[in-house]
Amino acid sequence: MANPLDLEQLRTFVAIVDTGSFTKAAEDVFKTQSAVSMQIRRLEERLGVSLFERTGRTIQVTDSGSRLLAYARRMLSLNQETLSAFDHDAMQGQVRIGLPDDYAERFLPEILARFSRSNPLVELQIACEPSSNLADHIDKGRLDVALVADCTVGTVMPEIVRREPLHFMTSAAHDVHNEEVLPLALGRLDCAWRAEGLQALDESGRRYKVLFSSWSAQIVASAILSGLAVGVLPECALRPGMRVLGEHDGFPKLRDNEIGIIRARNADGAVVTALVDHIRDSLANLPPNEKAAKPSHLPETRLVRPQRVRIASGG
Repeated sequence: MANPLDLEQLRTFVAIVDTGSFTKAAEDVFKTQSAVSMQIRRLEERLGVSLFERTGRTIQVTDSGSRLLAYARRMLSLNQETLSAFDHDAMQGQVRIGLPDDYAERFLPEILARFSRSNPLVELQIACEPSSNLADHIDKGRLDVALVADCTVGTVMPEIVRREPLHFMTSAAHDVHNEEVLPLALGRLDCAWRAEGLQALDESGRRYKVLFSSWSAQIVASAILSGLAVGVLPECALRPGMRVLGEHDGFPKLRDNEIGIIRARNADGAVVTALVDHIRDSLANLPPNEKAAKPSHLPETRLVRPQRVRIASGG
């Protein structure tokens, strides 16, 4: 009977894939870089395959490495679930989290993966609504935690965890942005991105008309991709087939968008705290969005240290 695989070697392997670096993986698994290299070498010898291809300073996962990755994640997840099942101190219960649908596609998979691996007995109840609605739910105790795109809503001070550039966007296959009266697809009247975009256009003297208005980023994105309108969205919402409009296109530069965490006043349990910690870690480890075409001079996404900001009550 073959000897079982070493879970620590698999954990190190997954860390390298997730971080894209032996050095960063070593920090994640609390080992030296030489120890990480040794673990991978032994894992490769055990399986008889190469897991990574090294080209200069970059590494890529081989086909064999891609096959192993799915098994490794399942084995590590099952190991954690087994330990939690016999751990009387393991966190259990429910936690209610909300976030705008703009962020669900980009951020939610990483948040869920990190949290569920560590807390397999906790049920997450998830709501996707505009930031203003989420802030209201937090104020009224209907949610425990919310990730918001507008840090001026509600009465609870947000913790700013990430900043991303805000852009005018158009379809890469159409020239709707050159129309004399610019057609727009924007969020609802209380959307902060809408207000920022309209103010910038007003100050630049650009004529426009709002053709589509919705709280759903999916609808705004559809209008953009179909070439019907120009929209205003943060970098995380950019998709293949969209193009960023910059100053060289005659569009004003927009301020960065702040992403914040707000937490209900009575949500001070260990489960909620663990979820907030995982959200911070997930957003800190996400790379900039590289799905959409954009000019090379545009700034990359900037991560920020958590901070508290004072906002006006109400929203």
